[in-house]
Amino acid sequence: MEAYLSLLSRSLPLLLKGVVMTCQILACSASMSLVLGLFFGILTCNRLKLPILTPMIEFVTFVLRAIPFYVQLLLVYFVIPDLLGFHLDPFAASVIALGLCSSAYVAQIVRGGVNGIPLAQWETAFTLGFNPFQSLWQVILPQVGRAILPMLNNELDALLKSTSIVSSIGMLELTRMGMNIVSREMQPLEIYLTVAIFYICMSGLLATLARGLERRYSYVKS
Repeated sequence: MEAYLSLLSRSLPLLLKGVVMTCQILACSASMSLVLGLFFGILTCNRLKLPILTPMIEFVTFVLRAIPFYVQLLLVYFVIPDLLGFHLDPFAASVIALGLCSSAYVAQIVRGGVNGIPLAQWETAFTLGFNPFQSLWQVILPQVGRAILPMLNNELDALLKSTSIVSSIGMLELTRMGMNIVSREMQPLEIYLTVAIFYICMSGLLATLARGLERRYSYVKS
């Protein structure tokens, strides 16, 4: 135990830097995923389909779900900048790849939530004089948000796990920091167990926040 505590004291500053970087990547990519996923999900629901735009979005989201995230990361970081002749920072590439990949799954969650609202809700809103946008914003989405919160929490948790993959392009997030420390200390068991504990703590914090939001949302709507 004394040897582990000594190792932890030497490694903790670097691991905490990795945690901070992981949280930054998660926050930026989750914001991008939520905005794009909400937009994609709304425009592919049964009630708001557009003749040209909706099939394009459905194709894009299908492609994003079909290609593994690791391949998308390599495309964003290496292939696209090489084709277009510019350099992309690893942080930006990580956020873009994570955000785009996750947005396809969020779109499916939102689309399913909107389609799950009974047709009578739309008809009631139209009867009250709401246009489609007002009906969506004031009547439909509040109900959808309450229903899809657990699924969004699962997607956010999956997004947290996926941040470890961006270590492959040199991002100094938690996993990469752990690998660097192992190469220096040559004690993989203790370091990787500590890294796993940090991920468990972050995942637990996300779950706690999500549960609190669900309870508060249920209280407000009840």
